[in-house]
Amino acid sequence: MEGVIAAVPTPVDETLSPLREPFLEHCTWLLQNGCNGLNILGSTGEANSLNTVCRKEIMAWAAEVCPKERLMVGTGTPSLQETITLTSHADDLGYPIALVLPPYYYKPVDPAGLGAWYMALHAALGDRKIQVYFYNFPQMTGLTIPVDLIAGLAAQVPERFTGIKDSSGDLDYCNQIVAAVPSMRVFPSSETALRVASSNGYAGCISASVNVTAVLAAKVWTKRTDPPETVCEAMDRQRALLAGPRLISSIKYLVAARSGNEDWKRVLPPFLPLAEDAGKVLQEGLGRDE
Repeated sequence: MEGVIAAVPTPVDETLSPLREPFLEHCTWLLQNGCNGLNILGSTGEANSLNTVCRKEIMAWAAEVCPKERLMVGTGTPSLQETITLTSHADDLGYPIALVLPPYYYKPVDPAGLGAWYMALHAALGDRKIQVYFYNFPQMTGLTIPVDLIAGLAAQVPERFTGIKDSSGDLDYCNQIVAAVPSMRVFPSSETALRVASSNGYAGCISASVNVTAVLAAKVWTKRTDPPETVCEAMDRQRALLAGPRLISSIKYLVAARSGNEDWKRVLPPFLPLAEDAGKVLQEGLGRDE
């Protein structure tokens, strides 16, 4: 897994139940418009607002239609047992990678306890082949996964703990992981990091805004040893317009505009949908780029 990975949103109907056809249409569009892979049921997919039944259903939809080698899925929850259940189900469906948040309810957490949690997940998976990517998102979880812990787990079980998505925005943290575990697949959460992916040893990016910037991000990734400055600037500007607390509602508004499907505008509480006037301003801003 490498390159431009989209963190895929989840469309819902009036009862806030997931919708299969628009979800799969968007997954297909992303793979046809520059994305090397898809991360479903992450933060952008509002996974933590969905129950286990819904998450299993959405996993199955993607596995039925998309090339499995291009898929990863978020399975981390505060519950170890639920995380085991979701990760095992992902393996049953043929997912090669699970993106696993740390258990974020009990804080502060001792690093040894955090390591024990990930090792308990590994033990429960047994001889299953699914790989585990750490998901570091301290703004949401309230904790940062220590670099030493990541290095220790990767050294102990290198075939299981193989990558990380870092949503902290701290490229120094990413660089420390690359230095500590050169084999680790490190994915910052912004496509702007693709500018330095080659020099810094990143495997790509896993980003929500790639749902909009996929074509530009793909151009930067393809030319990552010497990315075109004009393309980088356009990509960076679009990312800046999208980033912020309304990211998910903005992404869903723009997917609705692209697809012509108004269902995409719905978000799961506690999120609120993007107001129409704000959506129009956003579209106008994004429309200035070629």
